[in-house]
Amino acid sequence: MNQKNFTYVGKDIQRVDIEDKAYGRVKYTDDVMEPGVLIAALHTSTHAHAKIKNINLEKAAQVSGVHAIITGEDFPYPVGPMLADRPPIAYEKVRYFGEPIAVVVADKEHLAKYAASLIEVQYEPLPILQSPREAAKKDASLIHEHLGKYTTMVEGVHAIPKTNIANLTKIRKGNMEKGWEESDITIEANFSFGPADHVALETRVVRAEILHDGRVMIYSSTQGPFYVQKMLSEFFNIDAGKISVQTPLVGGAFGGKGCVQLEFTAFLASRAVGGRMVRLVNTREEDLVTSPVHLGLEATVKLGATRAGKLTAAQYEYYFNTGAYSDMGAGMSKAGAVDCTGPFKIENVHTDSHCVYTNQPYATSFRGFGHPELTFVMERAMDQLAKKLKIDPLELRLMNAIKPGDTTPTQVHLNASNLGDVSACLRKLKQLINWTGEERTITRDGKIKTKGISSFWKTSSTPPNATAGTILTFNTDGSVNLNCAAVEIGQGTKTVLTQILAEKLQLDMKKIHITVEVNTQYDPHQWKTVASSTTYLAGRAVMAAAEDAIFQLKQVGAVALKCLPADLEVGNGLVYMKDSPEFYVKIKDLATAYKYPNGNSVGGLILGAGSHVVRHLTPLDPETGFGKPGPQWTVGAQAVEIEYDPKDYTYKLLKAATVLDAGQVINPKAAIGQMRSGMYLGLSWASREQFMFDQDGVVLNPQLRSYDTIRASEAPDYLVDFVETPLVDGPYGARGIGEYGVIGMAGALSNSLSIASQVSLHELPLTPEYIWQTVNGGGK
Repeated sequence: MNQKNFTYVGKDIQRVDIEDKAYGRVKYTDDVMEPGVLIAALHTSTHAHAKIKNINLEKAAQVSGVHAIITGEDFPYPVGPMLADRPPIAYEKVRYFGEPIAVVVADKEHLAKYAASLIEVQYEPLPILQSPREAAKKDASLIHEHLGKYTTMVEGVHAIPKTNIANLTKIRKGNMEKGWEESDITIEANFSFGPADHVALETRVVRAEILHDGRVMIYSSTQGPFYVQKMLSEFFNIDAGKISVQTPLVGGAFGGKGCVQLEFTAFLASRAVGGRMVRLVNTREEDLVTSPVHLGLEATVKLGATRAGKLTAAQYEYYFNTGAYSDMGAGMSKAGAVDCTGPFKIENVHTDSHCVYTNQPYATSFRGFGHPELTFVMERAMDQLAKKLKIDPLELRLMNAIKPGDTTPTQVHLNASNLGDVSACLRKLKQLINWTGEERTITRDGKIKTKGISSFWKTSSTPPNATAGTILTFNTDGSVNLNCAAVEIGQGTKTVLTQILAEKLQLDMKKIHITVEVNTQYDPHQWKTVASSTTYLAGRAVMAAAEDAIFQLKQVGAVALKCLPADLEVGNGLVYMKDSPEFYVKIKDLATAYKYPNGNSVGGLILGAGSHVVRHLTPLDPETGFGKPGPQWTVGAQAVEIEYDPKDYTYKLLKAATVLDAGQVINPKAAIGQMRSGMYLGLSWASREQFMFDQDGVVLNPQLRSYDTIRASEAPDYLVDFVETPLVDGPYGARGIGEYGVIGMAGALSNSLSIASQVSLHELPLTPEYIWQTVNGGGK
């Protein structure tokens, strides 16, 4: 990694919040218990699809301490981030098991929950759809009868009325007829997996109150405080300036706290009790089922290639399972189309990516935003093609790796900045895992060791006006306060931003004070902390604010030192002459105006302000997909080594490896930690995580004792390395890295297990039961 010419960037610097976390001093949203706060509890649906014939609240209302009970009748209007299709509380019908039907507000938690249990609902069952491919058929029963009347909140969502398709994204590149004619060999395969969960350590939680002057106060565990403000303003017709959203440290999110759910409900609950503060916190069961989940997918892929291995054509049919409501499923299905080919040069591409309603819990963002899903499909298909061609899978990927001068599926022209170096990542991975091309060995006790690889890419699905801002204020001791709205969700973003500022100001990091909490009242606007975009967006804003502060310091310093501003440099707490550093003035003497010996002053408060907005993004053409959906493509390669027991179809994870083109690594230890945590999450999802449903759409494993995740003792050894191809407009060349450890794990694991079991595994999770069924000619 490049650590030359930098003082703070590229260095292993301790996280700024580590002591407070280690000593338990940090406060999460639910650690703050306000006196007199009321408690809200949910009554949720026991049906996956049914009309609500009647709700009997009589018994619940008689419980002592109950202040209000609200239902969908109190706000019968749909909300949503991309397509407004979901009532905050079910209205007229329920569309998934666990959907909120009523909210009880009471003095105490046990009273609220007891009252909620007394609510009686009369249902009229409706047909249940659980397969997105089946739900997309023209004759399927409708989950949203009024789809054509819903409001589209963002450009680029193309719902199809009188169907269950909430969004359809098309990609049409090149000439498919020509591509198939040039194909000597083709492969075609189906892939699938069901919904899973984020399983953040902290469940979703919110407090809401409405002050006497109409101001709305929201305290929420969210990845997007300003996004919560925006949604409440738009759907409840409240001036945004009257809505304050406060977010302290967030206890994990993985995309699941990027949109708005409980905030709507808590606001309605507070409104129902005259504005008093109401606390609403998910139980683990509610967080798994009632709140949004990780989407599922059913897909068909067809690839064509020459005998030499050159990819000539690719066709994709995606049916993303967005569950009962579209939420961010509409965006993830678009993301799956945008990067459908993976990091490979394919001139002829045809993709139809459907976001489909089913009667399962609705989907929202998940770490990787559609890319772990598309990468599993594409990388598994690439290994099948390599097997048919009898070419080393790694060499096939190298042969077709996308390069500067090529174009993406949406026909964006790539260069050495907006595209990382896929080939360099693959070559480094080859060395890191000692890939030889002969990756199946049998141990003395009859077990089989194999390695599987995958490659990946991703562009951030940011809106074309995504922004971030930073304010710098100086203290009288020369230290700096850094204010921004990047949310700390465990990824270390506050540390990275502090390093960027320290580098720009050449100031000791101990002299920089950054606040972990975010408050929309005084922090500058930031879109969200999602999409691996925070280092880029907020980092550019920090640099702009630093440049603004440096300009002001030089202006006042030039007066003090009787020279031109261009003669000065800033660093080490000083403003000094470039050619004669012994002539200087301390920043602390300029921070609140420079005072002459005679008592006169010049200058004023040094206030650095900076912002950044993504540039030159365009909507996709609805028929061809032509357009620029993201600012740049980060790339990488991954591998998984396993030991498989053919006797009982079990396996042990031995090693997991990631090589990422990170541009410039700001904090190597933190970056390695990000990759390790991503690999853990990706392997847990790929190997065992999935909701189980019965024929009525009821979730059968709504608790952590039955929803399985990888234990720490089952985790593999992690290997991490980086390639550094600078992003020209990234802060010091850095690219975002937050999501990338997840993306290729499912593909690499399924490839490794397919080699070991000698059958083609096309479904997730990769459980021993599924492997046994496939080996014995079944499948799920």
